[in-house]
Order: sequence, then structure tokens, then C-alpha cells
Amino acid sequence: MLLEARPALALAVVLDIALHAGRGTVSAADIAERLGLARRGLEPILQPLSRQGVLSSTRGPTGGYRLARPRRGITLGEIIRAVSQEAAPPAEGESNPLFTLVVQPFWMDINEMTLKHLDTISLDMLARRAAGAGLASAPSDVISFVI
Repeated sequence: MLLEARPALALAVVLDIALHAGRGTVSAADIAERLGLARRGLEPILQPLSRQGVLSSTRGPTGGYRLARPRRGITLGEIIRAVSQEAAPPAEGESNPLFTLVVQPFWMDINEMTLKHLDTISLDMLARRAAGAGLASAPSDVISFVI
């Protein structure tokens, strides 16, 4: 997970949706345009986020993506886990005993510690950082009418 582009891209995509969805949805084309990416490259990011309940999607001409829950209830660790489920094929050198018995277990421990820390950071905190950097208006507290 560490130093991988896919989890970082997933954070950017979900943050973009959090900042631009308002009460509606955000199209994949709009996300791709704002992030400077090809729309086709977003689908492998958006699909697992939807399957894991981070995003919800609506099909059709006015369809798109929105957060499945309030941004206070979504952690950065949850976003990263959603797109990191698929195991990558082993790279060259990853089958030797030094790697499999020492380096790989150590790296997995570091990843787990990092994810535990990211579980303490909400998407709302990241949205507030974006607002502080002048990239979005200050997030307002969403009023919940759930009983």
C-alpha cells in the first residue's frame, strides 16, 4: 500500500466527490477533467469504492457518484482498503527467503500501522485541509435528520 499511486488516486477521487457533489452526483467525466486523468482510468478506482460502500452511484444521463455516507463517517483507511483489495503479482526478487521471511512481513506490519493511523482521519478532515489551502469552500456541517 505504501508508495502506491492507486490509493493516493482513490483519496483524490473521493475528496473531489466530497467537494463537488453537494446534494447531487458528480460524473466520472467531471472528476477526470478536474484531476487531469482519462475517464477510463477512473473506473477501476470508482467501482471498488462503490462496492465497499464508500460511494454510491446512479446510472443514466444525470447519474454519477456521491458519498454513500457523510464525510465525517468515512476514514482515509477505509478508502485505501477499498482499492487495495486486489493482490498485485509478485515482482522480481519477491520469492527469495530474505524477502518472504523478513522484508515482506516487516512491510506488512508498517502498512497495518499506517492504515490504523489513517482510520483515525476522516474524509471531512481532508476536506477541511482542501478548504484551508483555498481549493474549496469551507465544508459546512451537514444537518442529519436521521432519527
